Amino acid sequence: MTSDTTLPTIAFGTTGMSITRVGFGAWAVGGTGWSGGWGPQDDTESVAAIRRAVERGVNWIDTAWVYGYGHSEEVVREALSVFSDADRPYVFTKCGPVEPAIRTVEPLSTGDPAVLREQVVASLRRLGTDSVDLMQMHWPAEDDIELEVYWQALLDMKAEGLYRAVGVSNFDTSELERAESLGHVDTLQPPFSAIDRRAGVDLLPWCREHQTGVIVYSPMHAGLLTGAFSAERVASLPDDDWRKTDTDFTDDLSANLAVADAMATVAERHGVSTAAAAAAWTIAWPGVSGAIVGARSAAQVDGWLDAATLQYGSDDLQVVADAIASSGAGEGAARPA
Repeated sequence: MTSDTTLPTIAFGTTGMSITRVGFGAWAVGGTGWSGGWGPQDDTESVAAIRRAVERGVNWIDTAWVYGYGHSEEVVREALSVFSDADRPYVFTKCGPVEPAIRTVEPLSTGDPAVLREQVVASLRRLGTDSVDLMQMHWPAEDDIELEVYWQALLDMKAEGLYRAVGVSNFDTSELERAESLGHVDTLQPPFSAIDRRAGVDLLPWCREHQTGVIVYSPMHAGLLTGAFSAERVASLPDDDWRKTDTDFTDDLSANLAVADAMATVAERHGVSTAAAAAAWTIAWPGVSGAIVGARSAAQVDGWLDAATLQYGSDDLQVVADAIASSGAGEGAARPA
C-alpha cells in the first residue's frame, strides 16, 4: 500500500498513514438485493469509478463486508487488480453485521469474537490480501456481548497482523471511552454533513483530544447536497433504494434542499461542483481527517474530486450557516467554532 499522491494529505491519527482529504466510498457499489442497497449497479462502471479515483490521486478506499454481503469488497479487489503495490491505495473495511436469512431485512451487529474473526478472514480473502490497512467495527454490537469483549478481540487481531489499524464506526463518546480504556481507538467513522452535524458536538472534540483519526461518511448526505435532488427525483428512485422512504428525502426535503442551494452558492464562488463544496464543508471542521465520497461512475468521481483541495473561508462557512439557521435543517452546530 502507498501514501504517494499528488493530492494534499493529512496524518490519519496515530496510524502512521497519511491520507488524502477525500476517499472513495464503496457502499453503493455493493449492489442491490440487501437492506442498504442503492438500487441496481453496473459492476463495470463501479470498477471504472474506483480506478478513476485512484488514478487521480485518491489514496484510500472505504468498503465493508455488509455492502452487498461481500460484493463491494469483490468489486474493490477487481478494481485494484491493475495497480502495482506502489500504486495501490489504502483499503479500509468493516466487520460486525451478520447476514440475515432474508437479505432485505436489516442486519444485526454481533460482538461474538469467533464470528468477527470469521468475517475478518473472509474480508481479507475477498480483497485478495493477507492484511488490510484498517478494520472497523461497523456498529456497536446488538447482542449481549459486552463492548470490552469484542474490542479486545479486535485489538488482538491487530496484534496478530491481520490489519494495520483498528477503529470503530457509529460509536458514541461513552462507547469510545470504554474502548479506549483497553487499547487505542485508531479511527472513528461517524455520519457527518451540513444536514447531520451531530458529530461536531462531542465526537470530533473527543477524537482531537485522543489523537483518533476521523473519516466521515455521507458528507453529501446520500446525494441530497449535490444539487441533483428534487421531489421528482426522489419519486423516481427505484423501490429498492433506501432513500425513497427516508424522512430526509421526504418530510424534511424542502429544508435540506435549502442547504443544498447554499452549497451551490459556495461552489459557484470557487468554480467547483455543488457535490465538491458539500464534501469540502466537512473537512473544514477541526478533527476531521477525511471525507468518504461515493461514486458509481468515473464521471461522478470527476464531479467531486475538487473537494480534496477546496478550502472554505469564513464567508463560505457563513453562507451555509445562514441557510441552516433559516431552514431549520438537521441537527448540530451550523459551523465550526
